[in-house]
Amino acid sequence: MKLAILSRAPQAYSTQRLRAAALQRGHRVKVLNTLRFAIDLSGPEPDLQYRGRLLSDYDAILPRIGNSITYFGTAVVRQFEQMDVYTPNTANGITNARDKLRASQILSRHDIAMPATAFVHSRADVRLAIERVGGAPVVIKLLEGTQGIGVILAPEVKVAEAIIETLHSTKQNVLIQSFIKESRGRDIRALVVGDRVVAAMRRVASGDEFRSNVHRGGTVEPVELTPEYTRAAVRAAQIMGLRVAGVDMLEGNDGPLVMEVNSSPGLEGIERATGLDVAGAIIDYIADQVGFPEIDVRQRLSVSTGYGVAEIIVYGNADFVGKRLVDSGLGERDITVLTLHRGATVMPNPKADLLLEANDRLLCFGKLDEMRSMVPERRRRRARVRKLPSEPIPEG
Repeated sequence: MKLAILSRAPQAYSTQRLRAAALQRGHRVKVLNTLRFAIDLSGPEPDLQYRGRLLSDYDAILPRIGNSITYFGTAVVRQFEQMDVYTPNTANGITNARDKLRASQILSRHDIAMPATAFVHSRADVRLAIERVGGAPVVIKLLEGTQGIGVILAPEVKVAEAIIETLHSTKQNVLIQSFIKESRGRDIRALVVGDRVVAAMRRVASGDEFRSNVHRGGTVEPVELTPEYTRAAVRAAQIMGLRVAGVDMLEGNDGPLVMEVNSSPGLEGIERATGLDVAGAIIDYIADQVGFPEIDVRQRLSVSTGYGVAEIIVYGNADFVGKRLVDSGLGERDITVLTLHRGATVMPNPKADLLLEANDRLLCFGKLDEMRSMVPERRRRRARVRKLPSEPIPEG
C-alpha cells in the first residue's frame, strides 16, 4: 500500500518507528507535514494540494495531529475521508478525543466507568460541583491539556475554589474530577489497535508527584491486563471513533476507570517497556483495512430525501416487546435495523428471529416520518409553515 503519515515531527521516535515498520513490510510510505496541505474545493470532486502541487494518490493515511493544530489537522483528515482514503482515526474521532469534556460526555453516555466529573461556569456553582464529585481533594484539569500539563491536585475546597477562579479569570475551561486515592499515583496505558489491546504498561509517578506521565518523571513497567481492563480500553476507543488509541485507566477499587483516550499515542514508552512491535501492529492493521474506508454513515445515509438514521427505544409498553424482529412491523414501515444495543451488548445486523426486549435501543435507517411517529413524546404530524405575521417585529 501507499501510506502517508501526517506529522510535523519526522524525527520523533513514533514517526520514525511507524515509517520503519511500513518500509520493513514492503509498503511505500511518506511523512507529510500536516500544515503544508491546502484543501482544494474548487473542482467537481474534493482534492488536496501539498506544497503547492496536486497530491498524488494514497491508499491510507495515519494522522499524528498535535494539540496545537487540531482544527486544521482534522480538516485535512476530513478531506482525505471525503476522497475515500482510509484512515484508522477519523476527523470526528480525533475531535472527540481532543476535548476532555466532549470525550467524557460521549463515554458516560455508553456506561464507561470514569472518575466522577463536573463542569461549571459560574463561581457560585463551584463548591456544589466539588461536593458532587466527592469533596476535596479534587483534581482540576484544563480541557485541552496534554502530557500532564494543566492537571492540578487541590487538597482543600478553598484551594480548589481559588485555583478554578484564577483559571476562569484567564478564560480557561476546567473539569473538576474526583481524586482516586487507591490509584496511588499509578495508571495504566493500553494501546488499542482495531478491536484488541496490543500492548499495555503501568505508569508510576515519581516521589510525591501524583501525575504518572513519563514526561513528569514517571516510570513504566509492562502489565498483563485482565479481560475487564481489556474490554474497557477497547470499548472506550471504539466509542470515541478511534481504531488506534492510547487509553489511560486508573485502577479503582471497583475496576478500571477510564481517564482519557489519546488519538496520537506516543510509542516510545510502551515499546521500550513491553519490547513489543507496536508500530508494526498499527501498520499491519492499516494494511488489512485498506479498501474499506470508514465513512460518515449519517452523511451518506441522509442524502435521500425523507430518509435518515435514528435511534428507536423499545419502551416497556411497546407493542413489539416479546416479538421477533421480523414480526415487529418495522420492515413494512420501510425501517431497517442496523444495530441493536441491549445494555452493554451490541448486536450488529440483528437476526430476524431475535426477540425484542424492553429498553432495547435500535439504530435504524429508514423513513424519518415513520421513525418519528414511533416516539410518543414527539408530535406525529409535520407542522405547517405559517404565513408571516403582519407585524413580524412588534413595536415597543
